[in-house]
Amino acid sequence: MGFGVLGVFLGLLLEVSTHGPHGVPRTSWRHQLDLMEFSEPGIFNYSTLLLSEKRDALYVGARDAIFELSKKNVTVRNNKVEWTVEDTLIQMCTLKGKSRERDCLNYIRVLQVVDDERLYVCGTHAFLPQCDYLEDGRGKCSFDPSQSFTTVMVGELYSGTAYNFLGSEPIISRYSPHHSLLRTEYSTSWLNPSFVFADVIREGSNKADGEDDKIYYFFTEVSVEYEFFGKLLIPRVARVCKQGDLGGQRTLQKKWTSFLKAKLVCSMPELNFVFNVVHDVFILKRADWRDTVIYGVFTSQGNVGLSAVCAYNMTAVEDVFSKGKYMQKVTVEQSHTKWVRYNGITPSPRPGTCINSLMRQQNISSSLHLPDKTLQFVKDHPLLEDPVLPISNGPRLIAKDVNYTQIVVERVRALNGNTYDIIFTGTKGVLHKSVVFEGEVHIVEEIQLLKNSEPIKNLLLSTHCLYAGSDSGVVQSPTAFCGRYPSCVDCVLARDPYCAWDHQTAACVNIFDARSHRLLKDYQRMTVKPGSSVELPCLVQSNLAQIMWKFNRSALTEASRFHLIGENGLLIYSVAPEDQGRYECWSVEWAPAAGKNFSRLLAGYVLTLDLPPRPPHQAGRVSHTLGSQEAASTHAAEGNGKADRAPLTSAYTPPSFTALVLFTSSPQTDSSLTPPLSNTIKYQPSTSAPRPDNGDPAAEYLQHNNSTALLFLFLLFFLLFLAAMAYNCYMQYLPAPCLRLRAALLGNHKSAHQPEYRACEAGLVEASATDRINMTEQPTQNDSQTIQSLRALRDTGYETEPEYANGQILSHSLGDESPSQQKPFDVDCESQSIQFAD
Repeated sequence: MGFGVLGVFLGLLLEVSTHGPHGVPRTSWRHQLDLMEFSEPGIFNYSTLLLSEKRDALYVGARDAIFELSKKNVTVRNNKVEWTVEDTLIQMCTLKGKSRERDCLNYIRVLQVVDDERLYVCGTHAFLPQCDYLEDGRGKCSFDPSQSFTTVMVGELYSGTAYNFLGSEPIISRYSPHHSLLRTEYSTSWLNPSFVFADVIREGSNKADGEDDKIYYFFTEVSVEYEFFGKLLIPRVARVCKQGDLGGQRTLQKKWTSFLKAKLVCSMPELNFVFNVVHDVFILKRADWRDTVIYGVFTSQGNVGLSAVCAYNMTAVEDVFSKGKYMQKVTVEQSHTKWVRYNGITPSPRPGTCINSLMRQQNISSSLHLPDKTLQFVKDHPLLEDPVLPISNGPRLIAKDVNYTQIVVERVRALNGNTYDIIFTGTKGVLHKSVVFEGEVHIVEEIQLLKNSEPIKNLLLSTHCLYAGSDSGVVQSPTAFCGRYPSCVDCVLARDPYCAWDHQTAACVNIFDARSHRLLKDYQRMTVKPGSSVELPCLVQSNLAQIMWKFNRSALTEASRFHLIGENGLLIYSVAPEDQGRYECWSVEWAPAAGKNFSRLLAGYVLTLDLPPRPPHQAGRVSHTLGSQEAASTHAAEGNGKADRAPLTSAYTPPSFTALVLFTSSPQTDSSLTPPLSNTIKYQPSTSAPRPDNGDPAAEYLQHNNSTALLFLFLLFFLLFLAAMAYNCYMQYLPAPCLRLRAALLGNHKSAHQPEYRACEAGLVEASATDRINMTEQPTQNDSQTIQSLRALRDTGYETEPEYANGQILSHSLGDESPSQQKPFDVDCESQSIQFAD
C-alpha cells in the first residue's frame, strides 16, 4: 500500500514538472561576474536591509552591528554602530538554555525610517528584545533570531511576531506614541502563523467611499478548516485598518476590530497540485491601488523540489475581504470542533470593514462607535471562506530542483513601448531573472550572487540595481548584464527587456544607458571659468508643468549648494570643480486621464571648467574623467512623448525607442548613525567630500589655489603682528626693552595724545629743578635717593597715579615743612616704589 501511494505521488510530481511554464534559465553566469560585496570580519547575519533613496544610503542590520553603506557602491562604508549585549544579560540568556555563541547575541531585526532624522532599530538582544529608545521590544521584534517576523512603519510600527519567550503567542500589533497598544486576540482561530511580509496599501484621495488605508500581512499557518491526519499548512493574507481601528469600547478592548484573514491559492487545478507554503511576497505598487499586483513565491509542504510564482490582482484581494463569506466554528459530537460556512444574517455594519463615508454618515467615526453585535461577530468569525485566486488561475512560473526563498519585481518599459514585469527570485546563493510576456514566463538568466551555496535571506530592489543579504555579507548586482552577450543573435534571443543590439557600436547595450548616450549628443556643452557664475536656460511650454533639475542623475533642490532654481532656468554661483557634469531640465506634468505623471526632457547641458593647462602626460586622464561623467545613465519609467531614433535591435521592438521618462525622485543626502544607547539612532548629512584625484586638473587647480591662499594668509598675519608690535611699542604698553628702543628712536619726547600725564610730568620737572637747588645747598642722603627715583620715573615715560585716602592726597615733606619746599606730587621712594604700569 505504501509503495502504491509513493508511486502515485512520484507520478504526479513527474506530471507537474512537465506542465506549466518552462523553468530552465537560458543563460547561467557562474563565477564570471565582478560583483560588489561588503562584509567585516567577525560580523555575521546581514539579513535586514533598508534602502534610503533620498540619502543615497543602504542600511544593513547584522549581528551586534548596524552599517550605513553607499547605495551606489556597497563596498564603501560610511558609518558603523555597534550594539552589543551586556555580559549580565548574556549570562541570563545562557541560564535559559540558549547558546552563548549563537542565540545570546543581538540580531538586528527591525530597521525602519521614523522621520528625516531618525531610524527605528530593534534587536533580539539575547532573547530580551529591545529597541533603540531603550524601550521594551516585546511584540515589536522576535525573541529568537530564527523566528519568523515582519514589520512595516507607516507613521506607527506595525509588526507580526511572537509576544513571549517560547514563541507560542503570535500577535499582529500596532505601537503608536499617540494610541495604546492594539493587538490580535490570543486565539489559534485568530492567528497561528509563520510571518513572511507586511506592507501598506493606500486607498488614495480619490477613493469614492472614503475608506481607510490598509495593512496587509502574509504568512503560512496550520489549517483549521481542513481535516487530515497531519497538520495541513495554508498560505494566508490578513488585513487590518490603519486609522479608524482603535479597538472596541466594551468588546475587543485594545484588540483589532478589523482583523480578517483569507486563503491564498497557488495551485495547478488541472492536476490538483497545491503549493501551500508561502516564503516571500513582493507588492508591485502603482499610482492607483486597483492596478497593484501581489507576487509570491510558494513551495509544497512536502518540499518536493518545486517552486512556483503566483501573482494576484489587488482588486481580487479587496473583493474577498469586502464581499466574501465568513466561516464559523461548530462543535461535533461534543468534543470535536469544525469550521464551516456561516449562512446566517451578517450584522450591519459589515464586520471587519474599515470606516467609510457611509459609516461616518451614521456617526461612526472610529471602531469605538461600532455596535457590540458587530464586534462580537468579528471576534468569533475572523476567517473568510472565499479564497484569493491568482491571475490566470495558476502559477506564472514553476521551477524544479530549486526552492525559491525571496522575490522582488520591477516593471520595465521596453523599446517597443510595452511594459514587462521582471521577476527576480533568490535561492541558495543564486538569483533567477524572469520576464513575463504574453501570459508566459521566460527565465532569462541565472546569476550566482554568493560565492558559497548559502541562502539569500533578503532581496532589495533599487533603480536598476539589486542588493542581496546573507549570513556572510551583502552583495550588489546590476539588474542586467547586456554586455556579456557577444552577438546580435545572443542579445535578441535572451529576450531581456533591458537589452538591445546597437548596430553602430556592434554591441549589446542596456537600453537606458543607450538612451543616455543618444541624448548626450544633443546636450549643449558649456565651459566656464572657475569661481564664475553660469545660467542654464530652460523654457517650459505648459503652465501646469513643474520643473525638475537633475545633476548627474540626482535631483537638485533649493537647498543644493550654490544653486538657484528659477522660472527660466538654473543659476549656479561660484562654479567649482565638483559642479562639473551633466545637468538636465525635466518637465513633470500630471495627467488626470492616465492617473500618473508624465515627464519630458526639455534641456540638457554638460558643464566643464576652463582650467589652467597641464603637463601633456596627464591629458589622458581628463578625457577619461569627462567621458565617465557623460556616460552616466538616465532612469526609465512610464510616459510618452517625442521619440528618438537609434540603431538598436531587440526582441521586442523595431529600431526606435521612447526617450521620455516618468520621474519620481527626491533630494539625496548622505546620512550617519549615532549609537542606539543615546536614546535614538540618527542619521545626519555628511560633511565629508571625496578627495580629488592627483592627476585631475580640478585637483591641481585646488591645490594651487590652496597654496596661494595659505601664503597670503601667512603674510597678512605676519604684517598685522608687526603692526601690533610697533603700535604697542609706540603707545608705551610694552616692557623696558621696547621702551628703551623707543626712547633711542624718538628721544624723551612724550606722545601728544597723553594730556593726563603731561601735567604730572611738568610738575615733576619743576620739582626736580627745585630739588637740584636745595641739594646744592643742603645735600642729604634722602635727597639723593629722591633725585635718583625721579630720574627713574622720567625714564618710564609716564607716572603711577597717586594713592588716595579718604578723598585726600597723601603729602610727604622732603627735609623741612616750609611751603616753598612743598612739592605738587611728593613721592616717598621707600614706602611707595614706582613700577611700570604693566
